[in-house]
Amino acid sequence: MNLSTLNYTTEGDIATITLLEQRSTMKMVKELTLVCNHLEDENPCTIVVFRGSDGHFNRGINFSEFRPDTPMDIHGFNKWEKMCVRIERLNKITISALEGDVIGGGMQLALCTDMRIAHPEARFALPEVQLGFLPGMALFRLAKYIGLGHAKRIVLQSAELSAYIAFELGIVDTISDDIDSAISEAIEKFKPINPITIQLARRLLNESFHDSFEDAIGHFLAAQQRAISQNTFHSTLKKST
Repeated sequence: MNLSTLNYTTEGDIATITLLEQRSTMKMVKELTLVCNHLEDENPCTIVVFRGSDGHFNRGINFSEFRPDTPMDIHGFNKWEKMCVRIERLNKITISALEGDVIGGGMQLALCTDMRIAHPEARFALPEVQLGFLPGMALFRLAKYIGLGHAKRIVLQSAELSAYIAFELGIVDTISDDIDSAISEAIEKFKPINPITIQLARRLLNESFHDSFEDAIGHFLAAQQRAISQNTFHSTLKKST
């Protein structure tokens, strides 16, 4: 796979995606989409780790791709959101390792992962509203993590958060100055990793914010039927007898 904005490697059960550019571009979106294709169709890994480079995770959108003398459209934003949803729905555990600036699209991307590990000096912000546009579907995801009141303040005031405040709010799961060790410890806590049940559980958790109980239990029973039909559950039964 020929990539220039990303480095994509796999070692054992762990795939690592490193963002080589500090700002998001359409080329990066296209390459992340290609990587999602590979993760979904070809890569049997169970963990995907997202990292930045040169001391920063991601500093947000690259404005040089926009021309103020031409009509604006949302095509690029639509591509970005579709890519984020694919990351969010992978049948793998996803972890973002957050250092330096986690700004705009960087914070949006981090919110799509299952776990966020931050360096103590990381800083977070969604500055889009004060710049005249919207912070993507972070508007949808952020309030789920931290509640509507905190989300309004962060989005409408473009508030900058330290790693420790982000941890207190529930945006960050772990703070460590040894990111590599923190990733290894987190991976061990997820094991054994069952891709089907991870995907099903994540989907039901996300749906819990808008489904009625009556709808939710129907979705649960359908998902449970799929789960117990897998070899993993059958193996569990054999071990218990």
